[in-house]
Amino acid sequence: MASITFRAVTRVFSGIQPTGRKHLGNLLGAIRHYVADQEELEGEAIFCVVDLHSMTVPYEPEALRANTRDTACLLMAAGLDPDRCILFVQSHLPEHSELNWILGCVATMGELNRMTQFKSKAAGRESVSLGLYAYPVLQAADVLLYKATRVPVGEDQRQHLELMRDIAGRFNARFGETFPLPEASIPRTAARIADLQDPTRKMSTTDGTEEGTIYVLDPPDRLVRKIRRAVTDSGGEIVAREDKPGVSNLLEILAAVEDRPVPEVEAGFASQGYGALKDAAAEAVVEYLRPIRERYDELAADPAAIEAGLVRGAERARAIAQPVLDEVRERSGLLIAG
Repeated sequence: MASITFRAVTRVFSGIQPTGRKHLGNLLGAIRHYVADQEELEGEAIFCVVDLHSMTVPYEPEALRANTRDTACLLMAAGLDPDRCILFVQSHLPEHSELNWILGCVATMGELNRMTQFKSKAAGRESVSLGLYAYPVLQAADVLLYKATRVPVGEDQRQHLELMRDIAGRFNARFGETFPLPEASIPRTAARIADLQDPTRKMSTTDGTEEGTIYVLDPPDRLVRKIRRAVTDSGGEIVAREDKPGVSNLLEILAAVEDRPVPEVEAGFASQGYGALKDAAAEAVVEYLRPIRERYDELAADPAAIEAGLVRGAERARAIAQPVLDEVRERSGLLIAG
């Protein structure tokens, strides 16, 4: 009799903060990979608008609420389908906060003190919130609550992922095998998009320049203007090289939106000038973002449909999260009600 091979089901979890307007770097570095997971994954793809994480720094309540809805709308416009993936808002499931507390009693201050992102964000401030300090523990709770096995992250989040694995392993050692140790999924072809006005820095929602940031919902004329005003470098050679960050950034952008290798794009401008590169990049970016912008406008006109999709997502997420939390409560010694 032939043997049957069973495949382990992969469960992917990733969260995105509803802070500010989303830019091209967010889209190319994270969101497009979410859509690919939804389409290609043999398992479950879970995506969360992590509004609780956005409360770790000063914010305006109405802005947080609006940005949360806007981020969900943009994710749907970019291709996430609430009927094909699980898409929900973090605060809609109090299970995240409860597991955060339990795991906070497993994590150590020594571990949190070593987190470089906290040191960077806290630098120069007289005081910071406890939430910012303990941010990686909530991040661990987000993932472990679904027993996710793969976590799409940027290189800057690798340290948090390692802490997450340490926390899961320590819980398992104390209370019995409960959580799988999640693996980082860092895209090999992740685009490195820099600020158009300061190409030595990453394009950023909060720390970048207005003219150097390509927002996904920028109208076409603004996109063209920003790219044509992009900082370039001395000399007229169009090559991707460390000493030519401005030109390298434009080549990276063009290669990413056209889904071509940078050397191939570079070769096409062998005898042309910076103007030709900027025009080509502007045209390509406008066309790449056009369907997302149009779909966003359609969805934004029907906020009830967005809310309905998030409600369905929360229900599906709870069906996974609640049994996991029940298991954690029982293993960790909490008295079970009723």
